[in-house]
Amino acid sequence: MQYKTLFSFSLLFIFSQLIVAQTTTKDTTEVPVIEYSNSTPKYEIADIKVTGASNYEDFVLIGFSGLSVGDIIEVPGDAITNAVKRFWKQGLFADVKILATKMQDGKVWLNIALKERPRVSEINYSGLKKNEIDDLSARIGIVKGNQITPNISDRAKKVIEKFMEEKGFLNVVVNVYQRNDPNKAGHVVVDINVDKKLKTKIHQLVYTGNVALNHNKINHVMKKTNDNNWRNFFRTKKFVKEEYEKDKVALIEKYNEIGYRDAFIVSDSVVKYDDKSVDVYIKIDEGKKYYYRNIKWIGNTIYPYEYLNTVLGIKKGDVYNHKLLMEKLETDENEAVSKLYKDRGYLFFQVDPVEVQVNNDSIDFEMRIMEGKPATINEIGIKGNTRVYEHVVRREIRTKPGQLYSQEAVMRTLRELAQMGHFDQEKLRPDIQPDPENGTVDINYQLETKGSDQVEFSAGWGSTGVVGSIGLKFSNFAIQNLFRPETYRIVPQGEGQTFSLNARTNGQSYSSFSLSFLEPWLGGKRPNSLSASVYYSTQSAISSRYQSNLSNMYSNYYSGYGSSYSGYGSGYGSGYNNTAYLSEIDPERYMRTIGASLGYGKRLSWPDDYFQFYGELSYQLFLLNNWYPGYFPMTAGAFNNLSLNLTLSRSSIDNPIYTRTGSAFSLGLKITPPYSSFNGKDYTNTSMTTQERYKWIEYHKWTFSGKTFTPITTDNKLVIMSRAMFSYLGHYNVNARSPFEAFSMGGDGMSSYTSYGTDYIAMRGYTSGSLTPYNAQTGTSMGYLYNKFTMELRYPLSLEQSATIYALTFVEAGNCFNSIKNYNPFNLKRSAGVGVRIFLPMFGMMGIDWGYGFDSVDGSTKPSGSQFHFVLGQEL
Repeated sequence: MQYKTLFSFSLLFIFSQLIVAQTTTKDTTEVPVIEYSNSTPKYEIADIKVTGASNYEDFVLIGFSGLSVGDIIEVPGDAITNAVKRFWKQGLFADVKILATKMQDGKVWLNIALKERPRVSEINYSGLKKNEIDDLSARIGIVKGNQITPNISDRAKKVIEKFMEEKGFLNVVVNVYQRNDPNKAGHVVVDINVDKKLKTKIHQLVYTGNVALNHNKINHVMKKTNDNNWRNFFRTKKFVKEEYEKDKVALIEKYNEIGYRDAFIVSDSVVKYDDKSVDVYIKIDEGKKYYYRNIKWIGNTIYPYEYLNTVLGIKKGDVYNHKLLMEKLETDENEAVSKLYKDRGYLFFQVDPVEVQVNNDSIDFEMRIMEGKPATINEIGIKGNTRVYEHVVRREIRTKPGQLYSQEAVMRTLRELAQMGHFDQEKLRPDIQPDPENGTVDINYQLETKGSDQVEFSAGWGSTGVVGSIGLKFSNFAIQNLFRPETYRIVPQGEGQTFSLNARTNGQSYSSFSLSFLEPWLGGKRPNSLSASVYYSTQSAISSRYQSNLSNMYSNYYSGYGSSYSGYGSGYGSGYNNTAYLSEIDPERYMRTIGASLGYGKRLSWPDDYFQFYGELSYQLFLLNNWYPGYFPMTAGAFNNLSLNLTLSRSSIDNPIYTRTGSAFSLGLKITPPYSSFNGKDYTNTSMTTQERYKWIEYHKWTFSGKTFTPITTDNKLVIMSRAMFSYLGHYNVNARSPFEAFSMGGDGMSSYTSYGTDYIAMRGYTSGSLTPYNAQTGTSMGYLYNKFTMELRYPLSLEQSATIYALTFVEAGNCFNSIKNYNPFNLKRSAGVGVRIFLPMFGMMGIDWGYGFDSVDGSTKPSGSQFHFVLGQEL
């Protein structure tokens, strides 16, 4: 009896909180009476209403409750209890009640009375910087217009605390307050107050038990956990627990690398030193040093164990190094054992290095191999390409359906896709989906399109005033779509061809125009390229009278220099009146160049398919009329340059913008017919005019260039670029030595104007043309041979799609000579400096370098000294 009474009172207490009779209305309707007894009555739900939740549809909330009109439920009973629990669990309501408004004839009318939690109208931060607010806003989960719950508030507090601890603020105090918004009912203003306290730094790191690694070596390994030591001047001193845990793992991995396989951290503690710093104590047990003894291969049928041992590169007696072992087995992209198998299709290959015996300090290993079956490529997918036609992408892919899987082919495909320039190289990823059951694999190449067209608008100040230029480069041109307007985005696009237009002028004395086209896959089936270009430039000189006045004015100034006319092309110094200069332009004194070229390139399969052969037939016509003396041996006439350019090159660089690995070499020969051998003219005749002597220019020009890129950090970011360049302009007849195609060395490698008669070679740390030898007999400055050596250390500051930025430091040595007889490979001018490069997809490569020339030029006894150089597309 007592048990039944207790049970009845319990039911009364619980369900009195859930079922509340409606109060009497104005017409004095009676409140439904709910009897709590051992026999719970059942009712049919006649109607369900929802009140207090204006931001939600009634039918959604009724459906969420689990109650439906027509259901037979016990009142009180589990159905109503469970419905209330569902709403509380959702966390969106501050109060939940289910009321019986009417009970009649075995039916019940229910009202789900809810009170919504407030919504956020505004979020205020205090104690944080703007960039910290920007970082945290998306993480904390408090969003304007959304509801805020205690869980959301607590989570936001924890997120902020962790964020600040990562920045070294271990004592941070975070409070999240809510206050009613007087202007919006049902809304609150959230105030997030952050008291960072003082940043926590490491006062002292104390190690015990370490012998093999001294304090400095451990300090080097624990990159993010550093004490206040002078060696850590440029390193963070903050104590961040997450980084500290990572550094402890790195410390044990370092011990494993030097043979201490059993090393472990016995204990560690972080002790408060004062309000802004802590002391860190680490006790280490190094254990003994181990060595490799016997290595046995099991399960290998494709490669003999002798070859596998050679690839592994670990010999008996070598110090145990777990990291090196796993690299040689699995992770080394160039020489891992797994790569051998995967390049031959064995995608499902596995190798398990098992320690089978440990004897004193020696370890015997069994390399247990499961080769599996070769995997056949099933499907190749391309995702993210929104720029070029799909067949343009697919022709660069080295993996084909039906072929055996090859890891090398996948990596080569990524390189070729990067070389296209249409996709973000930093985000190129192969999504490899193996199917061991069927022995197949699907490969999806994840691409992210980037803009590669370039627009150049620039202006510079030269000797004749402002020189403006405009350039347009469309790298996804489609000549096939000229008559398909729907493919136009300024120009027809989609086929991956390159079309360029350039124009430069100062409006009076100088203008140049060029147009070029490149089809990288002529015919669409093989990577054979076709290129064509045409160009024209004209440059007018000042009048003879004004030139004579300038020469007299500066005769004393120029008398100390070897070439009194070497400055005409780039200016006369500072001191003359530019307005007067422009008014003295004589259109009848000019140098004009008209040219065209047609080239064909072919990718070779031997020695490997990184090699290419390129041949180009070009023609140039140089027209001079009363031109400046000192530029060339002649001042007037028409001179023809018909040449064949042959180039053999090999390029394996991974990225044309910021290159990390690979190399690029080229050997070129540019030749003309030896006219002097068969035209019957006597070139020893001193009375022969320059027009006759150089009407058809003859020469043979040899060039060599080699670059290598070597990453020196594990993340492949810090890169050394080494380069060597050599070129020689030879002649068939010494009396017909070409005045064109010679070299001008020094400066940034850009002439004041585009000149097609001279090659401008950059040499940082020296002024433009200052290393070009002077020929007293001809009165000209021309180089017929040069060599140059460069080494740069590069590090990227940004590798984003919008902008690639990297800093560099360089050393350089080179010189230019007027004949091969005077060539001295050890007579080099030296320089060093720093610089920065910025690549913007719309504008191309730009940058600035500061260089210091250590050697003197022009007979001076002082070094060339400090020089600044600007980069606008050219390579320095």
